[in-house]
Amino acid sequence: MIYLHAFIFCGLVCAIGQIILENTKMTPGDLNTILVISGVILSALGLYDIFIKWAGGGATMPIMNFGHVVFQGAYNGFKQTGLIGLLNGLLSSSAILTTTIIISFLVTIFFKPKH
Repeated sequence: MIYLHAFIFCGLVCAIGQIILENTKMTPGDLNTILVISGVILSALGLYDIFIKWAGGGATMPIMNFGHVVFQGAYNGFKQTGLIGLLNGLLSSSAILTTTIIISFLVTIFFKPKH
């Protein structure tokens, strides 16, 4: 059943994103920002953890999860050591994004797209 839940959650996020892109003048970058901020808001309200428990990997794959991870890192750091912990939590959470950027850069060096 977890596979069905994962498919439903991730599919709904992708379908909503596609509908927004096709019916508005938003760019993919705009939508990406909205999804990350949505993940932060859902995490702040305590809802994203519920989605993760329900959908498992389906909730950890969309870009919304990045907002959730960054918020959780910042929030937990703030609870432990205040403002310095908040900044430390933000930086440790952004390691995910940094790793993704580095790997993407390396792939672009070694592989050239064919048009």
